[in-house]
Amino acid sequence: IKQLRNRFYKHFADLLIEGIKNLGISEKELRKRFVIKNPELMRQLYEKDKSVLLVSAHYMNWEWMITGQALFFPHQAVGIGMPLSSGFWDKKINALRSRYGMHVIHAKIVKETFENYRNQSIPTATLVLGDQSPGDSLKSYWMHFLHQETAVLFGAEQLANTYDQAVVFYLPKRIKRGYYEVELTLLTEEPKSLEWGVLTEQHARLLEQRIQQEPQYWLWSHKRWKRTVPEDLTSLKAQQREKFNQHYRSDHQ
Repeated sequence: IKQLRNRFYKHFADLLIEGIKNLGISEKELRKRFVIKNPELMRQLYEKDKSVLLVSAHYMNWEWMITGQALFFPHQAVGIGMPLSSGFWDKKINALRSRYGMHVIHAKIVKETFENYRNQSIPTATLVLGDQSPGDSLKSYWMHFLHQETAVLFGAEQLANTYDQAVVFYLPKRIKRGYYEVELTLLTEEPKSLEWGVLTEQHARLLEQRIQQEPQYWLWSHKRWKRTVPEDLTSLKAQQREKFNQHYRSDHQ
């Protein structure tokens, strides 16, 4: 644990330095340091007029994808976030993230934003970091993750089903210090064909596998296990499944 902690702090220091570099990184430098191995996957979805949820996590350097997403893919880049407590820094950071074309929106206007782009026939690619701690233990998807019961955000699965978007997963891979590459993985083009919980299990398991392989690159400084485990998980899951099916699968009942 001590060795893992030290490796994490070393990586965290690199993240801080890369964050400073991100303040003024050029398009050329960004493309050199953050390489997409299979961008054709996104091009194929774009040619089908298919909007995409890009699901990832706080693993390695996630900010460079936020900054460069509009450069890497043909879709209109969208980022969902909650405003920072400081209005000054909220504007500064969002301006930084938006300078190459990313549209950063508040979580409360997702529906409005998606419908506007859909009405204009503009396919979107929305970046979702799926490893944040959910705000409500009763609305979370509960699963055994890293050897313990864990509340996982269900938002990606809800968005995919609500707006019938493809889901693509990725995690950066460190090539050398300050250089990363990304391989995209298509989880589904048809989210409504999957049963409740399948999408969430898929992206959480892929993250878990990478953490087990290279644990120092996950953001351990964030508290992920602050939600209280409900007393009767079996009953809660049955209720969640029924509610999900009624809302998204009523035509199949």
